[in-house]
Amino acid sequence: MPSKAILEQKKQAVAALADTLRSSVTGVLVEYKGINVADDTKLRSDLRAAGVKYSVVKNSLLELAAKEVALDELAPHLAGTTALATSESDYTAAARILSKYAATSKTFRVKTGFLDGKVIPLEKVDTLAKLPSREVLLATVCNAFQAPIAAFARAAQAIVDKNGDPAPAEEAAA
Repeated sequence: MPSKAILEQKKQAVAALADTLRSSVTGVLVEYKGINVADDTKLRSDLRAAGVKYSVVKNSLLELAAKEVALDELAPHLAGTTALATSESDYTAAARILSKYAATSKTFRVKTGFLDGKVIPLEKVDTLAKLPSREVLLATVCNAFQAPIAAFARAAQAIVDKNGDPAPAEEAAA
């Protein structure tokens, strides 16, 4: 039987994991087996730069935390080595970075993920990974809004260029 101190530590770890799951808009579970230190360091650096929290977790603690936040469907995926990547704001970063790395590795693989408090299958994680970043999507939307305005400005300038600027001619006649 574990001591009270160890049980208290585990309860705190489960509570912290539950808070992380609750506050995240998206998360990805991976099997990190076979990753070397250099690749792991680079992967963690890329994830940190994108604002993604990444940590190795104990399956039993993650299962308890997942039950606490109604993500029970994660349980079947909690076998072997497990790492959890979560983001509080970017829906695509974790899936994009981890899927890119998994594509180049024979042993590192994406298990599943969750999105807005619901577990999603691996196919949806792959779809998330293929979406562009938030910044690229915002730039695309801005370009879409800007295009009609820019076209109008070019048309107005073409009319002015074609007809000449009548204002200076009127001033010279006066």
